[in-house]
Amino acid sequence: MRETPSPLGLLLDVDGPIASPVTRTIATPSIITDLISLAGANVPIAFITGRSSTFIREQVVAPLRAAGLPESMRMYGVCEKGAVWFPITAAGMGEIVVDDSVALPAVAVDRLRNLVVDRFDDTMFFDETKQAMVSVEQRTDADHGRYQGAAAVFNEAAFSVMVELGLGIRFGDRVVPDQAGTVGFRIDPTIISTDIESVTLDKDRGAERALAFFSESGDLPRVWRSVGDSRSDYLMADHLHAAGYDVSHVDVRPSDGILERPYPVIVEGSLIHDAAGAEFLGYWVDKLGLR
Repeated sequence: MRETPSPLGLLLDVDGPIASPVTRTIATPSIITDLISLAGANVPIAFITGRSSTFIREQVVAPLRAAGLPESMRMYGVCEKGAVWFPITAAGMGEIVVDDSVALPAVAVDRLRNLVVDRFDDTMFFDETKQAMVSVEQRTDADHGRYQGAAAVFNEAAFSVMVELGLGIRFGDRVVPDQAGTVGFRIDPTIISTDIESVTLDKDRGAERALAFFSESGDLPRVWRSVGDSRSDYLMADHLHAAGYDVSHVDVRPSDGILERPYPVIVEGSLIHDAAGAEFLGYWVDKLGLR
């Protein structure tokens, strides 16, 4: 039986709007309760993130389950920017699917892990939970300024590793193809991490996969909101707009530069990161009369 469509659908980045970039946890209690209220109202909610499935299980799904997820809801996770995906129910995460075709070769993973351990482990760590991409992340006990300096050096070293291995790589404006003339991977720094990933992975791919999943259980809402803190998060709204939906994007770190788009871009006043995310979710809980 197909569900009655909700008046709203949500595509949510995790780091920034949902999880604090400082604590790496959901530090604002209202985010938990408001997500549960919206899920209970049949609002399709997808977490579309560069994070691993392990992170989502421990830092997002576990606190949601502890607070009481509804038995009937539409919730989905797309991790590693589209390489890993799974349904989320009141019982927790369902079957995890990994697209091995976009994974880095094992030799590159090993070289990059050793690079972190040998030279950078005082400011960052190698994320062993990733299944398709490589990610290094700022240690929570490391000064952010020191991390940023170390990350700049690491990014250059990682670029050199990929070139040495003959893997086509892009980093900023620099591109070094492989022997076949193709570029299969890129280096993508964020404020607290660096991802080395397939060029086919990004937030629009995650959005496409989430919509396909939700369409299996019912008609899709016409109105969607995407929420994120990075410029690449706009790609979620780009995909929705191109597909003909009524979409706005909520930018919770507008100081990085609000992008010009053919759809509205929302900022939550002077609030940023999870404070802005909490404000946004609270607005929709009130608008839909769920309190």
